[in-house]
Amino acid sequence: MADSTIYQASTTAPVNIAVVKYWGKRDPKQNLPTNSSISVTLSQKDLRTHTTAACSASFPKEDTLRLNSSPQDVSGARTQACFRELRALRSAVEAADHSLPKLSTLPLRIVSENNFPTAAGLASSAAGFAALVRAIANLYELPSSPTELSKIARQGSGSACRSLFGGYVAWQMGSKNDGSDSVAVEVAPASHWPTMRALILVVSAEKKGVSSTSGMQITVATSKLFKQRAEVVVPEHMELMEKAILSKDFESFATVTMMDSNSFHATCADTFPPIFYLNDVSKAAIRVVEDINKKAGKIIAAYTFDAGPNAVIYFEEENLDVVAGTLKAILGELDGWQGNQIKVQGTEGVDDRAVQTLKDGVSRVILTSVGEGPIRTEESLIQANGEPVEK
Repeated sequence: MADSTIYQASTTAPVNIAVVKYWGKRDPKQNLPTNSSISVTLSQKDLRTHTTAACSASFPKEDTLRLNSSPQDVSGARTQACFRELRALRSAVEAADHSLPKLSTLPLRIVSENNFPTAAGLASSAAGFAALVRAIANLYELPSSPTELSKIARQGSGSACRSLFGGYVAWQMGSKNDGSDSVAVEVAPASHWPTMRALILVVSAEKKGVSSTSGMQITVATSKLFKQRAEVVVPEHMELMEKAILSKDFESFATVTMMDSNSFHATCADTFPPIFYLNDVSKAAIRVVEDINKKAGKIIAAYTFDAGPNAVIYFEEENLDVVAGTLKAILGELDGWQGNQIKVQGTEGVDDRAVQTLKDGVSRVILTSVGEGPIRTEESLIQANGEPVEK
């Protein structure tokens, strides 16, 4: 009689927001980047993907994935690459110990939930694939390190490799054709610089017009600025950013963060036809950050934008009232401020038009901080009978 045991494991995984951006692929099939990158992992209290991976001989033969209660297509090359690599690692473990159940041969059932808008420029695929890979690795009881697993997560979503770590993380682009040296490594744990905070202004929860994948391909093919960014700008920014993080030098961190965001979006604008991820609300956020810094007489806040209009504003905890307090004066009616004791500031010295544009265009704020990598959890999204937990 076939074994009908349902094996399962659950994890949560974080969002990361890059301060030196990844853009462009030297090998699209393997998600090998044209430049290295550095990110800050954000707290899972505010932004996380929760994933349960299960397998059983009693399941239908096809692998399945549900995200936020909706069935997802798992036939794509990216998801299949993750499944294939993880099964190969489990198969090797089974070959070394014949007493182990042959989990590598069983169909997978994966259930995931995000606590933030999906596909809206909030790094949902990074958290999603990091959670998927970590959950299956836990299910398969693989001995692999986060760096080893980052090679697999990278094939699902490039920036997912960085979400396998907490704190401050570098994705080393690597040079080998097989991608074996294109991995994520820890620059510093969250505990090294725990006072880093981030305020996300959610400009639009709509799915973005040009996906990151297609945007990168067009940029690589058409942008004249792209080569300069990959070969000159980013290597310089990587070196400066790593130094800033290790020395906890916020002004340097902030300067590189803003310059790299500007460089990335200039490269997108130099693409033909041009790609514009920023909108008028994004530009208003830039202006407000500039005005906050001007009032402070030094750089205490840094904006950055991924491939979407949402602003991520980094600052240190000691400047919570000045930075978040100014933005709360503008956006205090929105969800996201609850539970945070912030002294509201005036908006003197802040551009009036930028203030109005933010009021009209921001739908939600998320106030968060630097956080940890994936966390194993006993909270399962799959019931004992193998069916998804109904919410």
